[in-house]
Amino acid sequence: MQLIKTDEEVELLRQNADIVSRTLAEVGKLIQPGVTTLQLDRLAETFIRDNGAEPGFLGYNGYPNTLCTSVNDAVVHGIPSNYVLKEGDIISIDCGTKMHGFYGDSAYTFAVGSISPQVQALLKVTKECLNLGIFEAVDGARVGNISQSVQEHAEKNGFSVVRELVGHGLGSQMHEKPEVPNYGKRGGGPKLMDGMVVCIEPMINMGTRQVYQCKDGWTIKTFDRKPSAHFELTVVVRKGRPELLSTFKYVDEILQKVKN
Repeated sequence: MQLIKTDEEVELLRQNADIVSRTLAEVGKLIQPGVTTLQLDRLAETFIRDNGAEPGFLGYNGYPNTLCTSVNDAVVHGIPSNYVLKEGDIISIDCGTKMHGFYGDSAYTFAVGSISPQVQALLKVTKECLNLGIFEAVDGARVGNISQSVQEHAEKNGFSVVRELVGHGLGSQMHEKPEVPNYGKRGGGPKLMDGMVVCIEPMINMGTRQVYQCKDGWTIKTFDRKPSAHFELTVVVRKGRPELLSTFKYVDEILQKVKN
């Protein structure tokens, strides 16, 4: 497993990241009360294939679908189903692609209609945690710098950090080294080097950090059944400042149109 990616490999990862980013936006167009998570999944699979890629999650370790659709107290790995979204829900959409032998991976938590101010704050802080973590992804730094920045911001705002699940390297495999926890100490963990590609993905809970796995063998939920948010972007470690491969700009454009 090559941790340092060549410019050519970064370009292939960028192409995957762009399709993933645009898929999240396409799915975002459909998110509203009355829609099932399985409808979102079918849309995503069609869009990914129409753009020359394959769903990266479908069949991965036996996973049965294109998207992970995690609603409310589901942290990650929620399986699409006939569940009908309702006003006030939140849904984390995690999406992966595979094309030209490389992967894409990104996630965004959407509001379904109007959500409570407390849940709005959870989404806002989780996205801020992601941005703070990305800022730390520079050559010569340590993974723990990312981890501590995420943990500090979440906890000072009264939220908790899931510890059983982590971010990861990305390349010709979906999950590569290094692991990127969302808690830890600055100066600890593996050293980050120019050309490493990592997925930073805070998973932040409104209540307790304790989670459990459901009987379906995939879905991870909060122990106290309070909401959880999840945002993920793919980043190249660079000297001075990190380089983003995936983006939320397409999602933001869609949400702005909905607002207007």
